[in-house]
Amino acid sequence: MSKPIIEIKGITRDFPLGNETVYVLKGIDLHINKGEYVALMGPSGSGKSTLMNLLGCLDTPTAGSYVLNGKDVSKMKDDELAEIRNKEIGFVFQTFNLMPRTTALDNVALPMIYAGYDKNSRNKRATTVLSQVGLSDRMDHKPNQLSGGQRQRVAVARALVNHPSIILADEPTGNLDSKTSVEIMNLFDEIHANGNTVILVTHEEDIAKHAHRIIRLKDGMIESDNPNR
Repeated sequence: MSKPIIEIKGITRDFPLGNETVYVLKGIDLHINKGEYVALMGPSGSGKSTLMNLLGCLDTPTAGSYVLNGKDVSKMKDDELAEIRNKEIGFVFQTFNLMPRTTALDNVALPMIYAGYDKNSRNKRATTVLSQVGLSDRMDHKPNQLSGGQRQRVAVARALVNHPSIILADEPTGNLDSKTSVEIMNLFDEIHANGNTVILVTHEEDIAKHAHRIIRLKDGMIESDNPNR
């Protein structure tokens, strides 16, 4: 049996608001095993985005523990979290977050600069993952020369480039038409089939159906956690 890549125990997240405190996450226990394909769902205000930020090491919890791939990240400082994000997590965002004046190849290679790879290694790996997502003929194109679906494929390639433990996708089809959304989700299915752990944050039921496990949040707590196969 696969061991957990994510182990969360008693996670809470509070935010001060004037003289009051807003309790967003109210004690989350969650295990995700290596190689799982998980959809995280919930209405606005459920704590879904806050939990995603914690899973992605973009934020730290108020209380509780978070062990990611054997490392306790819940008490890490910002620079330590930045290193963990670069090595362990590949992000795919709804808005693509690409550098507008930079080619697809250089956009994909960017995380490898922060990881300390030389230019030859960066370009070789970026070329490999762009080919993997079907963009071998678009490597020299800038984002404004690409369709929305192609830009999201560049973003997926960038997420894969550092061999991350987890692919964390936040509403990855939110800016795409239906046909392109199907293509991108088929790509995530392939990525999962190749052995990656995929966590998909979405509010769309048809997108969540691609996952093998659906976790639903409500009022800062897990409402349900069920297999989808």
